[in-house]
Amino acid sequence: MKRMDSMLYLRLWMCLSLSLFSQATWAAPCTTDTAMCTEWITVGGGPERALVYRTYSLDVKNEGITRALVVIHGGSRNAGNQFRNALAAGFLAGALENTVVISPRFASNYASNCRDTLATNELNWKCQWEPDDWRLGGAAIDDGKITSFDIADEILRKLARKEAFPNLRNIVVAGHSGGGSFVARYAMANQVHDRLGVPVTYVAGNPPHYTFLDGMRPAPSAVPSTVAAAAPGVVPLPSTKPPALFIPFADAGNCIAYNEWPYGLQNRTGYSARLTDEQLKRHLAARQVTYLVGELDVFPIANLDVSCSAMAQGPTRLARGLAFGKHVNERFGAQHKTQVVRRCGHDARCMFTAEPVLPLMFLKE
Repeated sequence: MKRMDSMLYLRLWMCLSLSLFSQATWAAPCTTDTAMCTEWITVGGGPERALVYRTYSLDVKNEGITRALVVIHGGSRNAGNQFRNALAAGFLAGALENTVVISPRFASNYASNCRDTLATNELNWKCQWEPDDWRLGGAAIDDGKITSFDIADEILRKLARKEAFPNLRNIVVAGHSGGGSFVARYAMANQVHDRLGVPVTYVAGNPPHYTFLDGMRPAPSAVPSTVAAAAPGVVPLPSTKPPALFIPFADAGNCIAYNEWPYGLQNRTGYSARLTDEQLKRHLAARQVTYLVGELDVFPIANLDVSCSAMAQGPTRLARGLAFGKHVNERFGAQHKTQVVRRCGHDARCMFTAEPVLPLMFLKE
C-alpha cells in the first residue's frame, strides 16, 4: 500500500512539474527563425495566407505584453533574418519579455531569380521593383484583391484585440531597405491607424526612394554639401546655393516618370489607389514617422535605384532621407524625425541595434 502511495505521489509530482514547465515555456518568447516561432495570417476569411515569425502567439491571451514591433524584411525576402535582427535589438533593449516581435514574409515564386518555396495557399508576390510590387502595397499575384498592406492591416488588427493583448500600449512598424520603402508608404496609406485604439509609430530605415507629395524636388541647399558630395563619383555641389530648399525639377521634360508612383502620387496602383491625394497627404503629415539613414549609406550598393526619378531625390540613400524629412516637415506641416545612424551603412543589423535607435524601436511605456 505504501509503495502504491509512493508511486501515486511520484506521478502527481511529475505531472505537476511538466505542467509548470509547460507554462514557463509558454511564457517565454520564441526566439528562433524556425517553424516553431511561426503562424499564419489570413485576410478576408482565407484560404489565402501569409507566414509570420513571432515571439508570442497572436491568438493566445497574454497580459504581459505591453509593446509590439512589426519589422518588415527587404527585397531578399529574408523574414527569418529580419526576425533575428529585431530579436537582437530587443535583447539589447531588455524588451523581449514584454514585447511581441513579428516579422511577416512576402514570399515570391514569380521570376527566374525569385523561387521561394510556397506552402499551400501561401500568397505569392511580385519580387522585382515594379509600381505594384509588395514593397509598395501591390496586390498578390494569386489574388488581386489582397495587397501587402492588407496583410499589415490584419497584423495590426490582431495586435489591437483586447482579448489577446489587453495591456498593449504601443505598436511600432519598422523596416529596412525594401522594408523601409514598405513602411514609408504604409505610414501614409494605411486605413487602420486611427481605428485600432493603440498608438502606432513608423520607422523607415534606408529606403531606396520616397513618395514626394508634390512636384518639387530637393535643391542643393536641402542637404548639407558634405553629405551630397560623399557619394562616390558625384560632382561636389556649387558653393552658391539657391534660397529655396525645394524647387521644380529641372529635368522634368526628360524624366517624365519622376512624379509617378512610387516617386510621386500620380498613377498610383494597389492599396494606395484606394485613397485620394489629399487623404495621403493628411495621413502622412499627421502620423509619427522616423526616417533612419545610415551615415555610411552613400555607396551604389544593394540595388540602389539610380533611375532619373530616384536621382531627382538625391544621389544617395543618406541624401534622399535627409531631404525627404525636410520635404514633409517644411512643405506639409509634419513633425517627422530624421535620425542619422553613425558608422552604419546599408545594414539592418547595424541600424536596428544602434544605441540611439533602440528607444525608437521599443518605445518607453
